[in-house]
Amino acid sequence: MRVLAAMSGGVDSAVAAARAVAAGYDVTGVHLALARNPQTYRTGARGCCTLEDSRDARRAADVIGIPFYVWDMADRFHADVVDDFVAEYAAGRTPNPCLRCNEKIKFAAVLDRAVALGFDAVVTGHHARLGPDGLLRRSVDVAKDQSYVLAVLTREQLDRSIFPLGDSTKAEVRAEAARRGLAVADKPDSHDICFIADGDTRGFLAQRLGEAPGDVVDALTGGVVGSHSGAYQYTVGQRRGLHLDRPAPDGRPRYVLSITPKTNTVTVGPAEALEVAQVRATRPVWTGGDRPAAPIECEVQLRAHGDVVPATVELTADGLRADLRRPARGVAAGQAIVAYRPDPAGDVVLGSATITG
Repeated sequence: MRVLAAMSGGVDSAVAAARAVAAGYDVTGVHLALARNPQTYRTGARGCCTLEDSRDARRAADVIGIPFYVWDMADRFHADVVDDFVAEYAAGRTPNPCLRCNEKIKFAAVLDRAVALGFDAVVTGHHARLGPDGLLRRSVDVAKDQSYVLAVLTREQLDRSIFPLGDSTKAEVRAEAARRGLAVADKPDSHDICFIADGDTRGFLAQRLGEAPGDVVDALTGGVVGSHSGAYQYTVGQRRGLHLDRPAPDGRPRYVLSITPKTNTVTVGPAEALEVAQVRATRPVWTGGDRPAAPIECEVQLRAHGDVVPATVELTADGLRADLRRPARGVAAGQAIVAYRPDPAGDVVLGSATITG
């Protein structure tokens, strides 16, 4: 079986490629060049997709003993991830660029090209599991589990995916890398957004969207309590950086409750006003079995590192609705809602959708 190992230059993808070789697959490594100008992307411990990552991936491939190539996907990445990121913020939503990268780049563009070149599957270093039944499950390492950002994959994509690390903790992966002589064994994990070099998301968006002054309004009084230079600088649930002119009458902190691009208004209010009991979403992808014809009881995760909430989920004519049995706070449009079924072998991903409100 010929497989393509996506090698980011980190320890996870290197060990995943090595395990694929040990499992008897015919493995070829590929690194994705995603930056039009690599100097504008993050480097060091907080980066990914940089020139140093490409070199680390090549060295790992040499140690493992597999062919290695670099694929230039910078234009596709810019259109499907970077431009999408900016457009989502402009529309008052809070996107997850890593989720979009998995969906559009690693498991669409890469997999499509791999199949066209005669490969049978793509191997990645994601911490998630695919059992003999083909169902996507959480990793045994809950702290590193990445099933949330993989839940957007279709059944066809999962059928051509291999995740060798799902049964290991991150500590075990690093120890194995050291035993195999991989120099990336102690390389820090990447964090934050790879295409924002200095980590200043507000500044990055301001350069592309420009200043757009507007009002910050108190939800309880309807009064203007501050101003902003661009509603895209805010996300639902945000508390810090509001710079309000007037404190709340009761002295309690205010949070961002909603963002309305049409009126360029940011609405703030007390923490309890963030609570929602129902979530609606669009673009559902259902991979954990037959699409349910009736409401099902499951658990849902509303953010990449958010709490799991019991819910009743129903697929509707225009998407998905989840009635939460425990109110959730800070649910932002643009994020994903992922439905899980508790299972002794590991929680099963049933499906996902994009939150609209």
